[in-house]
Amino acid sequence: MPPEENTKTDAMINRLQREIAERDSFIQGTVANAQDTERDLTGSEQELITEARKRIEVAEEQADTLQAASDRSRQARQKAADVQAQMAKMRHEVDDGAIEYRSAGEYVVDMYKASMNDSEAKERLEFYHRAAAHQKTSDNAGLIPNPIVGEVINFIDAARPLVQLIGPKALPAATWFRPLVTQGTSVAVQGSAGAAADEKAELVSQKMTISRLTANAVTYGGYVNVSRQDIDFSQPAVMDTIINDLAARYAVQTEAALGVNLDASTSTNVGYGASPTAATIRAALWTAASTVYTATAGLGRVVLALSPGRLPVFGPLFAPIVSVAQTGDGLSAGDFSQGLIGAVAGIPTYMSAGLGTNKAFLFSTAAVEVYEQRVGTLQVTEPSVLGVQVAYAGYFTPLRLVDNGVIELTAT
Repeated sequence: MPPEENTKTDAMINRLQREIAERDSFIQGTVANAQDTERDLTGSEQELITEARKRIEVAEEQADTLQAASDRSRQARQKAADVQAQMAKMRHEVDDGAIEYRSAGEYVVDMYKASMNDSEAKERLEFYHRAAAHQKTSDNAGLIPNPIVGEVINFIDAARPLVQLIGPKALPAATWFRPLVTQGTSVAVQGSAGAAADEKAELVSQKMTISRLTANAVTYGGYVNVSRQDIDFSQPAVMDTIINDLAARYAVQTEAALGVNLDASTSTNVGYGASPTAATIRAALWTAASTVYTATAGLGRVVLALSPGRLPVFGPLFAPIVSVAQTGDGLSAGDFSQGLIGAVAGIPTYMSAGLGTNKAFLFSTAAVEVYEQRVGTLQVTEPSVLGVQVAYAGYFTPLRLVDNGVIELTAT
């Protein structure tokens, strides 16, 4: 196989291997999305995974065939090169590189020897006067490939730490209601005179009042219209890249929706000071925790949620070293990704990019609920323009049950 053909073979092998890796990554990402929401794969997702696996099998078979042919071609060329080198050595035709004369005298001597038919002197003079043509990549741009290495780099964090912490519930309908006790019954000592009251005195009585909270399904989604040519000729496969990006953007928007819901609480804020210290922050956390307990009667789990802008405030004050003056596990600068980053005053602390700028909230997981139903990927073919329209969508609604179960911590 000529070198040019072998180069094309290697390029095709690399393309097939990249496609195999991309298809496998797409399958893993689709399964991960389903697992994160604790649901089965949708019909469209199953179809996409099946198509991806079929393509992987075809690509692997082609890559194995081409790799075997390429290996045989390289072995044949190596043998030919070895034979040519041996023959050149036998004929003393090996070019030892550029000839350099240390003086004009050496050059004159070789000129004299060459005139006397000295073959070695003639060869040195020939090499010295040879005008070599320098071949550069700019002279054969048509043979230089433009390789695309690795997967598409996309700086987007699709983690939803607070949504996953609360745990999405199944979305029951377009509109639904949550019953909430606003006034409970009453129990007290018999009689108005307390413990010394006479028997048969009237007991206290208070009715129970139950209101209801209204929730509506909110649709989040987006779509892209892709040409068939872009799908067929792009490497890495553009369709997989677009679908993964749409799913990631959906995750970002829904986490942000929960952050907006937390920020809408009308409860009284608790300040930790314009120039906070570890002591003022701990005091603010205890005050907020007291309010949250009163509102939720201790149900749920109390957590601290910070936006990225609050890390420089809380982080330096709570190093990951337990001391007499510090309670909890502390925060580590290495844990800068979204999710659990440590603890402050024994309270699990999460960082979420879905929160507003410089926001910090202490809340109970019993005070907020999250409802979700993912539609997933939808596709439709447009024959008239030779295109494919792909969309990704879902229904997502956060519901705050009690205001005082969510307390914002402020720099005041």
